[in-house]
Parts: sequence; C-alpha cells; structure tokens
Amino acid sequence: MTRHSIVRFLFLAGAIGLLTEAARAAGPYQFYSVPPCRIVDTRGPVGPTGGPALPHGAVRNFPITGYCNIPSTAKAAVLNVTVVGPSNYGFLTVWPYNTAVPPVSTINFDAGESAIANGAIVPVTTDPNFNVSAYCSIAGGTGSLNLILDVTGYFQ
Repeated sequence: MTRHSIVRFLFLAGAIGLLTEAARAAGPYQFYSVPPCRIVDTRGPVGPTGGPALPHGAVRNFPITGYCNIPSTAKAAVLNVTVVGPSNYGFLTVWPYNTAVPPVSTINFDAGESAIANGAIVPVTTDPNFNVSAYCSIAGGTGSLNLILDVTGYFQ
C-alpha cells in the first residue's frame, strides 16, 4: 500500500467510527416516517379531530395514535403545526396530554396571517382517547384561530 492509500484508509475508518458513534448517541427510540397525513383540522366538522376553532385560553385535547398509521406504542409524534386565520397575535403550545403545560410556545403568530406553520416533535401519552393537548393564547383575551396538525412520522 502506498502512503496515500494508508492515509485514505485511516481517514475513512475514523469517519465510519464517528458516524457509528453518532448513531448510537441519538437515543433509545427509532424514527418511523409515514406519508404526510392530516390528523387535526379545526376548520372541519365538529369532532375529536375537527372543529370548532380554538378560542383564547382554551385547552383542547387530541387523539394521535390510531390515526394516520401511528401505533399505540409510539413515544412521540413528528408534527407540522399550522395556525390558520388568527384574529390577533399570540402563541400556541402543544404538549403531551395530562401533563404540565410547558413554559414555551410551539408556534407564535400575528393577527390575520392566512397560515403559519412550524415543525414539532411532541411526546405522546398512552391514553387511548387523547395523546396531545394544545393551548391557545391570543392578545387581548378574545378571538380564535384554527389549528391543523399533520403527522409525518413517529418515534418508538
């Protein structure tokens, strides 16, 4: 072997070792992608995954598992969170059902935006009826917004 070949081999072996270690450090769960699928749309008919729109101060609980090929064994859902037509500026928080509300927002919005979206990885609870909750805070304490949750994958 030439010196150049030895250096190249050592470089590749080191790179493979680094990548292997990075993959192991990623965590205990495996990611599974699913075709993008709409789970919640509050613009639709009234129901567990539909309307009505979220008013200021409302907490709404939504089922995730059992929809869009998300199994009941999922530990977290990968969501695209979209706010549609908020009446004023504010924020929306999405978190695991029946746990404390986190002190951070999932998405912030301005009045009258037609639609604004943000990605989120949200742990899901094992409750078969509800897996995630959403809290809507709108400036001035009045108004509403519509919420869309699309799933693109899950961790298990």
